[in-house]
Parts: sequence; C-alpha cells; structure tokens
Amino acid sequence: MTAQLVALGIFIAVFAIAAIRNVNIGIVMFPVACVVGLWLADLSLSQVIGEFPLSILVLLVGVTYFFGIAHSNGTIEWLIQASLARVGNRDTLFPAVFFALTAVISAMGAPLGGLVMAPMGMSIAHKRGIDPMLMALAMGAGLSAGAFAPTSLFGIITWGTANEAGIALSPLLLFGVALALNLVLLAVAYVMFGRKKVITAQAPAFSEAMVARGAALPQYGGSTLDIGDGDTPGDDDELPAPERPTGMQMLTIAMMVVLVGAVVVMSLMGLTPDIGVLGYGLGAVAALLDASSGKKAMSRIDWGSVLLVGGIITYVGVLTEMGVVDMLGEGAVHLGSPLVAAVLLCAAAGLISAFASTTGMLAALVPLALPLIADGGIPGWALICAIGVCASIVDVSPFSTVGATYVATTVDEDARPRMTKLLTRWGLSMVVVGPVVLTLVLIVPGMVFS
Repeated sequence: MTAQLVALGIFIAVFAIAAIRNVNIGIVMFPVACVVGLWLADLSLSQVIGEFPLSILVLLVGVTYFFGIAHSNGTIEWLIQASLARVGNRDTLFPAVFFALTAVISAMGAPLGGLVMAPMGMSIAHKRGIDPMLMALAMGAGLSAGAFAPTSLFGIITWGTANEAGIALSPLLLFGVALALNLVLLAVAYVMFGRKKVITAQAPAFSEAMVARGAALPQYGGSTLDIGDGDTPGDDDELPAPERPTGMQMLTIAMMVVLVGAVVVMSLMGLTPDIGVLGYGLGAVAALLDASSGKKAMSRIDWGSVLLVGGIITYVGVLTEMGVVDMLGEGAVHLGSPLVAAVLLCAAAGLISAFASTTGMLAALVPLALPLIADGGIPGWALICAIGVCASIVDVSPFSTVGATYVATTVDEDARPRMTKLLTRWGLSMVVVGPVVLTLVLIVPGMVFS
C-alpha cells in the first residue's frame, strides 16, 4: 500500500509541476515512469517501455500527417473560403458556420488546429455586429465537437484507451455524444448572446489592418480572404467565392471523403477502423503525387501530443501494474454510490481541464475510471463518453489556451474584459453543468437499461 501511494503521489506531483512550468507533461512523465517502475514496481525497463501506447502513436502520426498535406496544398483553405462565400449577408448564420468550420478543422487530427479560425471569426463578428461572446462560444463548441471525431486527438485517446481495455465504445457514438451536447451549447449561446446586433467602435490599430474598408483578413496558410468593403456592421456585401480547386486539391478532397467514409462504414459494420494506417496510406499517395506538400506536412505531425499522451499512459501503465488503478476504483465504489463517484470523476475532469491540459486529463482519467466501470455497475461507454466531453467543454475558460485565444483575438479591446468575465463564468459553469447533464442523459439511462 505504501509503495502504491508513493507512486500515485509522484504522478500527481510530476503532473502539477510540469503543468505549472509549462513543460510537456509527457516528456517529464516518461523517465519518471521508468524510475518508479524499476524502483517501486519491480518491473524491468523493457516492461515499462512496453506500456508506451504504440497504437495511439500510429493513429496520431498517420492522421495528422495526412491532414497536414491537406493544409499544405491549400485544400483546407479552399474549403473554408467556399463555405464562407455561401453565407452571403445572412449574418445570423456566421456563428453556426464558424461552429461547423472549426469542428471540421478540429477533426483533422489536432483539436487546437481549430484555433486558426479565431482571428477570422472574431473579426467578422466585429464587422457584422455579432456579439463576440456568441462567436467565441460557437467556435469553442465546434472545436470541442470536432475533437472527438474518430480522426482527432481527443477521440483517438478516449475510444482508443477504452478499446484497449476491452470496453465496447463505438468511435461514432463518442463523436455523436460530443456533437449533440455542443450543438445544444451552441443553441444556448444563440439564445443568450444572439438577440441583437452589437455596434462597437473600430479599434484603430487592429481595424486598419484587419477590418477597415477593403481590408483583407489573414487566413490559414498565409493567403487572404476579403471580408467585404462595407463600412457598417451588417451591410449586404458578400464574401467572394474562391477560384476553382486545383487537381491536387480535388484529389485531396476525394481522399478525405474516402477516409471519413471508411471510418463510418467500418464502424457501422462493427469493425474497428485502423485510422492511423488509413492516414499513412493516403498520406503516402498524396506525398508521392505532391512531394512539396508532403515535406511541409512533416512539420504538422502532432509530436507534442504524441509525447504528452505517450508519457502519461506509460506512467498509468506502471500504476496499473502496481495495482494503484484497482485501489482507486475500489475506493470510489466504497463511497457508497457508484453514481456519485462517476459524477465526481466527471467534475474533476472538467475542473482540472479548465486550468490544465485536456489531453493530459483524458490520458490520465480514462484509465483510472476502468475499475469503477468493472466494480460499480456503471456502463463503460457512458462513463468514458461523459469524462471525455466534460474535460473538453470547459476549454473556453480564459485560463486555457482556447479561451485565451478568443479573448486575445477580440477586435474591440474595450470588450475584452467583458469577454474574460463571461468566458470565466461559462467555463466554470460547465464544470457543474456537464457532469449533471451527461449523468442524467447517459449514465443513468445506461444503468437502467443495461
């Protein structure tokens, strides 16, 4: 028992110190896992290294490389421009469109990639008189929804870990739960912040470069997107349609359809799609046809997430070998109500994620929830979905990278204090709202009908 508590204490301390020092938690966690494994768990070095999640590494590298090519050859930019051009002067649709665009980009391997939409979204909101809170919440919800796609980091970690533990969790079910809840949050944001136009003064230093008459808004990849030449919010100028896609861009779009289609079809057939291998294969074909984009895409592989997840899961593997995970599960069951334990676990995921790494939370908490599933009668798919979504919907807090980006890209500097205050309230309220709602709509029905 003493060795187990020491190992758990070291895990918590390393996580906290690395987060405070803003160092990749996985890089610090991996060597410490080796020391703890050799010193306290009586494991060999090869046994400790064997806990490194190679399957998740293949998933992350394959997917982020393929979508990195789609970014490099301009396919993603073309899709964004084509989508925005269809909105025209229907200003009320912009938040919903940015929800969808952010979700699509977030689904392409790295959730934080969705932040590329932040400067554009907040600038258009300012020009069109849309409340910046509505636009920020729309993009934040889109980022959270897309992050749980089978092709994105949060989805890969959540259902990948569940799958390795023998828990039947469909990647499409996980994505569906995240998408449904975030669509509800989008609707709530429309009700709270979409009732009237916001007329604000142009912020001179920013507006001259970004949203003045005839200005061009910087876009992902270094190109530009004209957002119109009107002077007042809500004018009837439309975003220009992009040029026809190149042959390589059309082929890349077809490959994206093949990847998504393969995942959907295989999941519906009850098979587990190896998305990483599909990503590698499509990426290899695209790189052979367009070597320049293939080389540029190498820098877009999400190595930071690979190291983060790898280090944490390796340490959690050591804790599992020591019986720490089973000990925590038994303690949770002994609280008297497995349902209470599940709610507290979801709340902890949300609270810590509001200030720390969501990826790290998922890598750490999903394995720790497994004993509660085994011993407490909690349906595994429901609890895993709830933990994942609860850890993500708080990310609009200004204390996280996502929320801080939306505050920083708010065009009107006078509106930033309001944004900080409201995003803080929204993010922290999700710590309570998320666990309660997901317990009522997922966990309780799952317990009743299982």
